[in-house]
Amino acid sequence: MSKRVLGVDPGEKRLGIAISDMSATIASPLSVIKHVSYAANAARIASLAAEQEAVLIVVGQPLDADGEVGPQGRKSQRLADKISEYTQVPVRLWDESGSTQAALAARRAMGVKRKKRSGHLDELAATFILQSYLDHHE
Repeated sequence: MSKRVLGVDPGEKRLGIAISDMSATIASPLSVIKHVSYAANAARIASLAAEQEAVLIVVGQPLDADGEVGPQGRKSQRLADKISEYTQVPVRLWDESGSTQAALAARRAMGVKRKKRSGHLDELAATFILQSYLDHHE
């Protein structure tokens, strides 16, 4: 039985998508979705979850320095709510604070040259969010 988990890094222009292995232990980048609307994004995420046979969808939600939900966090909540309208797969929010910085650090660690580091980090950030969730829920 599959225990795959789909991870989402919601952004203003793009949404990074990651997927776990069958044992829900290791996260890997899957794709990037261009932002269209909450409904279109949610439908695409629900479709990817079905294709990947995911049993859970984890949406990154940034929290402020006090651990409170701010404007960006509320956008993540709206996306999670919209995804729930398109699928029976449970949707959970997970603190994504620091995911973009972690993705940049990962690119540096992989030896990616500075000029190429500034590209899309969405799928790497989604992978970091999902791996953080998986590690916390082992």
